[in-house]
Amino acid sequence: MDYSQALQALLSRDPLRMQALTAVHDLHLSDGWIGAGFVRDAVWAHLHGHPYPPMPADVDVVWFDDKQPSAAQDLEFEETLKRRNPTFNWSVKNQARMHQRNGDAPYHSTEHALGFWPETATAVAVRLAGTQGIEIVAPYGLEDLFELRLKPTPRFEHEKYSIFTDRVAEKRWLQRYPLLHIIKHSPQTA
Repeated sequence: MDYSQALQALLSRDPLRMQALTAVHDLHLSDGWIGAGFVRDAVWAHLHGHPYPPMPADVDVVWFDDKQPSAAQDLEFEETLKRRNPTFNWSVKNQARMHQRNGDAPYHSTEHALGFWPETATAVAVRLAGTQGIEIVAPYGLEDLFELRLKPTPRFEHEKYSIFTDRVAEKRWLQRYPLLHIIKHSPQTA
């Protein structure tokens, strides 16, 4: 199965997600994408047979511009999106500064930043690519997402494993999506 084509088809049939993708496309953000639950929940809901994939609590817009790393710029973009489309709870974050919050070395692009997100199935982002349709960036691929594997990214397998397990419990993924298979890693001790 071609997971890229499946994701593109799934999103393109969802009018609300297409509305959000269009709104972000119209902002012309540098290296701008929508990721996290926007993609993950659409796929998991579809694979669980839910007729209408729920929109996440926040629509996570990620972008990268190391020349504009201030949070004030993110707030300005959020306000613009809210004025244009108040349907969604927009969350805009320039990944050029997120490394500071996460205790990582500086990121080089949005795709590079996604590699430091907690779960492989969450580290996926999409955007409209003009006439080519929906473009996908997924540093760990789409297999875990479509094969219902809830797996930590390498950074969260050991040193940040408790953050991964806390997220699984807090977001109640195993209850909401009972077909998920959690891939457990034991924290290693030094």
